[in-house]
Amino acid sequence: VQLQASGGGLVQAGGSLRLSCAASGRTFFNYAWFRQAPGKEREFVSAIRIRGGHTFYADSVKGRFTVSKDNPQSTVYLQMNSLKPEDTAIYYCAADDQVILSSLRRSSGYKHWGPGTQVTVSS
Repeated sequence: VQLQASGGGLVQAGGSLRLSCAASGRTFFNYAWFRQAPGKEREFVSAIRIRGGHTFYADSVKGRFTVSKDNPQSTVYLQMNSLKPEDTAIYYCAADDQVILSSLRRSSGYKHWGPGTQVTVSS
């Protein structure tokens, strides 16, 4: 199973981008977005449980980012508004079927990862 994230790019501060994550051939029960800036550890951004549509956000993006899924549930989106230069990072899509609540915000909770997409926010 392959995950593919797309939609990254260069945007000015205050702008918006929408990232997409699609899994080839199947739908997972849990999807998450993580990001990694140069010289920093990978950090949790957002997650969504397909059953029930429950969403989770890091405090740093709450109110600015929105995670959602399409009706066939084969693609997950991350709408990023009011972008800041500190949002600059490589964004990774992750997925797995069994993710307990305590692991939802941990990269170790997900077995399937996409190659990442670069998001650059200029000041």
